[in-house]
Amino acid sequence: MTSTDLADLSATDLVRLFRQKAASPVEAARACLDRIDRLDAQFGAFCLVDPEGALASARAAEARWQAGTPVGPVDGVPTSIKDLHVVKGWPTRRGSRTTEGDPVGAEDAPAVGRLRAGGAVLLGKTTTPEFGWKGVTDNPLGEVARNPYDPSRTAGGSSGGAAVAAALGMGALHIGSDGGGSIRIPSGFSGIVGIKATFGRVAAWPASMFGTLSHVGPMTRTVADTALMLTVIAGFDSRDWLALPDDGTDYRIGLDGGVRGLRIAFSPDLGHARVDPAVAAAVAAAVQALAEQGAVVETVDPGIGPCSDIFDPIWFAGAAAILDAMPADKRGLVDPGMQRLAARGAVLSSIELQRAAKARAEMAIRLQRLHDRYDILVTPTLPIGAFAAGREVPEGSGMAEWMEWTPFSYPFNLSQQPAATVPCGLTPDGLPIGVQLVGAKYADALVLRAARAVEAAVPMPRPPVLAKLG
Repeated sequence: MTSTDLADLSATDLVRLFRQKAASPVEAARACLDRIDRLDAQFGAFCLVDPEGALASARAAEARWQAGTPVGPVDGVPTSIKDLHVVKGWPTRRGSRTTEGDPVGAEDAPAVGRLRAGGAVLLGKTTTPEFGWKGVTDNPLGEVARNPYDPSRTAGGSSGGAAVAAALGMGALHIGSDGGGSIRIPSGFSGIVGIKATFGRVAAWPASMFGTLSHVGPMTRTVADTALMLTVIAGFDSRDWLALPDDGTDYRIGLDGGVRGLRIAFSPDLGHARVDPAVAAAVAAAVQALAEQGAVVETVDPGIGPCSDIFDPIWFAGAAAILDAMPADKRGLVDPGMQRLAARGAVLSSIELQRAAKARAEMAIRLQRLHDRYDILVTPTLPIGAFAAGREVPEGSGMAEWMEWTPFSYPFNLSQQPAATVPCGLTPDGLPIGVQLVGAKYADALVLRAARAVEAAVPMPRPPVLAKLG
């Protein structure tokens, strides 16, 4: 088996080969490090790579597999961490010039620690926009995550580096975070699977300045790997006062149970969004595939309307809090776009924020009531294909901010529901299209089951660049 083969394998397949002693964690780590060496300069997935640390971890995992004593279900699997998450011994730059000289991590963030305890081989950190503030991935450090299907296009954000790494075989498992779509946006643009699990399902620390909008979750090439990774990283941690208790769920169990009899609400536009016709057609075809597998599908308008008047004040206040925590002489180093958001957040009154909180609760209740009648809500992940890299909005769109082209993602941060994206086709110019599956709070396993049904029905071609690798 060649190194290229190993880099392209899922975590599920790698672990099977490790168990059979048909491949080793060292070989897998070297394959992924080679893929990074060959492609990352073009695509910008990583801001930090630790080959020595990765190979040392891989050698330890190899010894455990040889002895028949793996420490967990991801032992030896190459993994990356988004550079908003703390890793012991590594810097956390957060895509910002303001963090230069900050001390390295003294301990792992909860999800990182669970992966490390399970034997995952940590390759490095993936790129993010500054403090994760926007839906594309470029930052003042000069880092730009480029679309794995066309490097002239954006990979989305804010977990853009993680999405690129996943799509191009630079590791099998990838931690992202999602405050307004930051797992689902780049996963949708990059042709991979990602889930924003129920809020609190994956413990988070340090706490995000964007508060109860922000979720931590897995990004992978397959639904099976997403289920595997969520099984490992979910659970309580005392450093997160909002974390849900451990419930012992193994999200791999029942994953192939299908959708027969499930009640699916299909909303092509949430009642208000404009969707590119190619995207609309691909998503409708994915929904039809669910119907052909026995799901009961109805087209609905969830009745929530545009939610930007609820989301924006909370997001802007979070940006303002980030800048307020900095020394005054560093604030001018921040991305000008983030400075503009922070300025708007700094003048919000407590009454305005309370009004947004009340409207948020009312909207979330409407969505929750929808799930009294339906098991899964299906929408497009994004209304468009990926646009030019280095831009916050599509050229010529007349839009000013990233929230304007992400109408399907941030409502479900407000409601804290589980929401996954799965690829469901390509635009006419060869860019990935994603379909989003949303469940009631705590119905994470059901969302993954529906996602697996889409994946099984709609195969996704690999990024063209991978066909050129020898």
